[in-house]
Amino acid sequence: MASQKVFTLSQVAQHRSKKDCWFVINGRVLDVTKFLNEHPAGEEVLIEVAGKDATKQFDNIGHSKEAQNLLLKYQVGVLQGHAFTESDKNAFFVESTRKEMSASVIKDDKMPKYAAFLEFVLPLVFTGLYLSYRYL
Repeated sequence: MASQKVFTLSQVAQHRSKKDCWFVINGRVLDVTKFLNEHPAGEEVLIEVAGKDATKQFDNIGHSKEAQNLLLKYQVGVLQGHAFTESDKNAFFVESTRKEMSASVIKDDKMPKYAAFLEFVLPLVFTGLYLSYRYL
């Protein structure tokens, strides 16, 4: 963090337009001008906090790991007087190589093969029995 350029909050406050949008998150000064059109919630959300410390707003939303990884991509410096914790100093963010959303499926591989067949066939059998009893 020592090699980063140091900015004051008044310097960051000078960058609060669509053409020059900066703000601070967790002591990191970010230039998100190029990200305005890509932000999922729209550029208005970013312009609203431009020139300010947006740490509270960023944390309240509950951003994904991918969004947190973008902080380093757009970082141009650090905020003067911000004390970084040891975890901030040693934070290594890994860019995700996947472009799609991930989902997890719970699958029990110990289930016998015939169980999947029964899960499909038994409801059909019972439905057929019910309908034949009801209408015949």
